[in-house]
Amino acid sequence: MRSTARRSAALAGATGLVALGALAVPTAASADTSDDASLSVLHGVPDTPVDVWVNDKLTLDDFQPGDLAGPLELAAGSYSVVITAADATDTSQPVIGPVDLPLEAGGSYTAVAHLDAGGKPTATLFTNSTEPTAAGQGRLTVRHVAAAPAVDVLAGGKAVVSGLENPDEQVLDLPAGTVSASVAAAGTTDPVLGPTDVTVADGVNTIVYAWGSLDGGNLALATQTVEGRHSAPSGVAAGLSGAAAGPSAGSTAATVATAAAVGVLGVGLIVAGLLAARGRRTPQAVPVRHDEDRRG
Repeated sequence: MRSTARRSAALAGATGLVALGALAVPTAASADTSDDASLSVLHGVPDTPVDVWVNDKLTLDDFQPGDLAGPLELAAGSYSVVITAADATDTSQPVIGPVDLPLEAGGSYTAVAHLDAGGKPTATLFTNSTEPTAAGQGRLTVRHVAAAPAVDVLAGGKAVVSGLENPDEQVLDLPAGTVSASVAAAGTTDPVLGPTDVTVADGVNTIVYAWGSLDGGNLALATQTVEGRHSAPSGVAAGLSGAAAGPSAGSTAATVATAAAVGVLGVGLIVAGLLAARGRRTPQAVPVRHDEDRRG
């Protein structure tokens, strides 16, 4: 039964990607991906399958919680997105939206449907950092998109991220290697998630999402990798983590893993108008605001 359900979800995701591809506008210099934007979509609202409509076209059908679609290269521009209940026949009764999602050329984005701190469905668009890392270092991005209070991220029993709130993120550049991390309520050291080993790969942005609901007992972990740039002359390989796929400004391999014990540092919408933050900036829940609005 579980195997069949997951197979169906995967087929739905593949169908959605085909539909998304039909929305991409080819350019004369199709090989120059800097003219396009890279978009992935993560569904992090527990127990809520949804349909995603882009420019009034059904794009992701029966999109399941914990699934990540993409990355997809789309022509830069604005896309209108509506999220409805699964099997809706049109967009007349949206769960979220319509929302206009502007994508800038060369940008790497992840749209996340998730619960806010109070447990209500919302959406956030994150801009994924692809800036260079120092040689021998990787990037770890922690995103809190769970219905839970502020948290601390612990490594070696000490807080390396403090007071992270939904839907904020924090970015750390670390030496490449494995980090054992756990998540605890802010100001405490008793883990509510983890500890979990997370691989920080050289030149790669590893993004960890804590999603789900603390009160609902369904907290989970989603992990995504985004290929970045690296100051050393050697090439950069995209890492794989979990079971989720990650977007990249050049595309990349990605995988989403859901775990009952979400550990690591720090989710019905998707694809859309979740606009947001980048780097150390705080992303905004719908209604959407541009990254520039949140600088500081």
